[in-house]
Amino acid sequence: MPKTRELKGLYAITQPHPAGFNALMSQVEAALAGGVRVVQYRDKQPGEARRRSESAALLSLCHQHDALLIINDDAGLARSIGADGVHVGKQDGDTVSVRNRVGSDAIIGVSCYNRLPLAVAAQKAGADYVAFGRFFPSLTKPEAVQADINLLTEAKQSLQIPVVAIGGITPENGATLIRAGADMLAVINGIFGVPDITSRCRHFSQLFEISERPFP
Repeated sequence: MPKTRELKGLYAITQPHPAGFNALMSQVEAALAGGVRVVQYRDKQPGEARRRSESAALLSLCHQHDALLIINDDAGLARSIGADGVHVGKQDGDTVSVRNRVGSDAIIGVSCYNRLPLAVAAQKAGADYVAFGRFFPSLTKPEAVQADINLLTEAKQSLQIPVVAIGGITPENGATLIRAGADMLAVINGIFGVPDITSRCRHFSQLFEISERPFP
């Protein structure tokens, strides 16, 4: 089965844990137990060898739970550990160049902020999914541009690849995004900033089961 068929559901994005990587691994394992389908390793701190070791460990953990690991911004790291894919923003190279680095089997996700034309161009260039947001106030990127929920509906009418919503998403507002057309909800603090990560992820995952989707 192509990996892109698995691009639906809850998408967890990591951030460095103040107690160290072992604590982060425990958090990710709890999230996977709650139904997370995709994990993005996001670490902007220096230390190439450390990042390679950590992402490789996360890749193994994700595959134990039949989930995917995506690397944030670093196509070289994704290629070196055999990650399932890479996610890139506007500063991280064009999709064609990234594809040449990671290979034909890797998933490429592209941040498109609040701009549908960027998503259309990304799909044409070979992206496997696109991400829009922020949709709600975000602790991680409070300065991020605001995206309108109607953008998700427009995207589903214009694109043939999965659509990710990101930015301040909670179980209380996530269903609205799914109904508007989001195939995945990407969450950071809404998952890793709560005491019971597994329970929170189950709550998120249930949104995909109960929401009435306007698009197949």
